[in-house]
Amino acid sequence: MKRDLCRALVTTAFLLSFMPAAVTRGIEPSVQSSNGTGAQIRALKVTLLSTMLVAEPQGIGEWGFSALVEADGHRILVDTGARPETVLKNASELNVDLSGVQEVILTHNHSDHVGGLLTLRREMMKRNPSALSIVYVSRGIFYSRPSAHGEANPMIAIRKGYEATGGRFIERSEGADIFPAAWLTGPVPRKYPERNWSVTGKVQTPDGLEEDNIPEDQSLVLNTTEGLVLLTGCGHAGIVNILTYAATRFPGREVDAVIGGLHLFPASDQQLDWTGDEFKQFKVANLLGAHCTGIEAVYRLRQRLGLTRRTAVVGAVGSTFTLDKGIAAGALAE
Repeated sequence: MKRDLCRALVTTAFLLSFMPAAVTRGIEPSVQSSNGTGAQIRALKVTLLSTMLVAEPQGIGEWGFSALVEADGHRILVDTGARPETVLKNASELNVDLSGVQEVILTHNHSDHVGGLLTLRREMMKRNPSALSIVYVSRGIFYSRPSAHGEANPMIAIRKGYEATGGRFIERSEGADIFPAAWLTGPVPRKYPERNWSVTGKVQTPDGLEEDNIPEDQSLVLNTTEGLVLLTGCGHAGIVNILTYAATRFPGREVDAVIGGLHLFPASDQQLDWTGDEFKQFKVANLLGAHCTGIEAVYRLRQRLGLTRRTAVVGAVGSTFTLDKGIAAGALAE
């Protein structure tokens, strides 16, 4: 009996030695474990390519958003600005080469985030056929938005033009890792009633015509050695909802930076104070509030969180964030 038991244990150990480590741990290789181990980004640079403010002589400001993420050698463009050529021109003036970037994230359907996609794809593919050839989108981005003036969703027409160039959309209905330590949220659960969107629009969903709360709104969460770095386009799902959802994917991780639009420019003082108080539980260390965050909103959040003019800044075209140096906002923004 003892001999059979020993033989069984040896056989089991032998078989386990050939199994992938992720299987023996019971998690997928790219999934962050609850104790903070797993894939983490060591080198990160985020560069704003579209927003309202211009902090240096270079660049063009607009009501829009775009940012280039460079993480451990992986480069991905988040949103493409509003006007067709804004990001193209800003990238050129900032000496940022987008021809080597293959992947794009579109956070939602609004024109101030998707307006530059076709121009960028067509121009960059002249130098590299695979440039900007993959776009990650979330379920709902292609839903019809009927209005009194016709179809209000620009992504329906853009989809046809983009796919005609050979580009393809990857549409998901839930969060997924897009490269190691980079998690795209997909549609975000709305735990808190932040209502960070216009209440006048309508969207045609599988369940019928409803108020358009931008159901496809998604954000990029980067798990770095310094903590989580979260990029939003407009944060229509609500920045606290987004942070809460990110915490379910990366439990116990503090937030090193929130970057992008938070759609708080029309928020009341009470809403801003509530948002700032909620930020505290996530230990948000840096805020680069661009696009629709609002200038006053950034200042109020800075005050509420006890941050400084170096760690809570209004984002500008050319502003950057790195893990080692933090925010470099540009002369005017600083």
